[in-house]
Amino acid sequence: MSLAGVRAAGAVLWRRDGEGRLEIAVVHRPRYDDWSLPKGKLDNGETLAAAAVREVAEETGFPAVLGRHLGRIGYPVPGRDGGTVPKTVDYFAARAGAGEFEPNDEVDELRWLAPERAESLLSRETDVRVLRTFCACPPELSTLLLVRHAKAGKRDEWNGDDDLRPLAAAGFRQAGAVRRMAALFGPDRVFSAPRLRCVQTVQGVAEDIGGEVRHERLFSEEGYWQDPVLGLARLLAIVAGGGTPVICSQGAVIPDVVSTLADRDGVVLPGTKSPAVSSKKGSLWLLSFLPPADGQGPRLADAAYFPSALPAPEPSRR
Repeated sequence: MSLAGVRAAGAVLWRRDGEGRLEIAVVHRPRYDDWSLPKGKLDNGETLAAAAVREVAEETGFPAVLGRHLGRIGYPVPGRDGGTVPKTVDYFAARAGAGEFEPNDEVDELRWLAPERAESLLSRETDVRVLRTFCACPPELSTLLLVRHAKAGKRDEWNGDDDLRPLAAAGFRQAGAVRRMAALFGPDRVFSAPRLRCVQTVQGVAEDIGGEVRHERLFSEEGYWQDPVLGLARLLAIVAGGGTPVICSQGAVIPDVVSTLADRDGVVLPGTKSPAVSSKKGSLWLLSFLPPADGQGPRLADAAYFPSALPAPEPSRR
């Protein structure tokens, strides 16, 4: 989809009440006299994920940790020339942190409601569809950020061990963007193929959480392809550990991992009309997993692809 037009992002903001019941935040906008999910336009130089978190905080007073990407809705809005321009809104699931609502010019009331009551209050059918997508899976999904390393220096200009070939200047900019974007999803562990360019891509993520980058040979090209079944099992074991792990790998590994999981668990991948699964340098796959049950390991529930963590990425959706 073209970047032309109005870009916006929002979230289904959720929490558990004191008795463990699911609640959804719904906001009233006096300008439109409607009930809506929190959302708003992207600022200049802002990513979809960053805009979703910022808008949630501005409209509800609650910080949020993002989860799965719930899709994109589009509709025309009035343009400056009297015609219309396309507007698209990307939605994420978002777990609410501690906060407090204060009425403001944009939102004068917030209600925390059970999903069925929230659905009946929402004014727009598009918001209802997004909420239903959210409710199709448990909110407590495990999230994995699977990152391809950023751009490295040219191979033919590097005389040393290829494992030690560092990021280029453009790669460090990509790594900085990965660092900022990953923070929005609440990462708690960082893993990487043991190549310098992979480690450098996610080093900032590890520093932000006070951890270290754990080297995993099975996520390197040579390690993975010696035994793909073992490599995939290691990835699923990391997911089963809970939290939000970040894994940095390589271009010959990520497409096989994503397509194998999708085929196994019946997930239709976004933007894969051809057999190849996209994996650009500095890109991210946001993979959401159902928790282990009945003796089975984690099962892939949803996948979204961000070609870049730089402003404004466009996740392809099925």
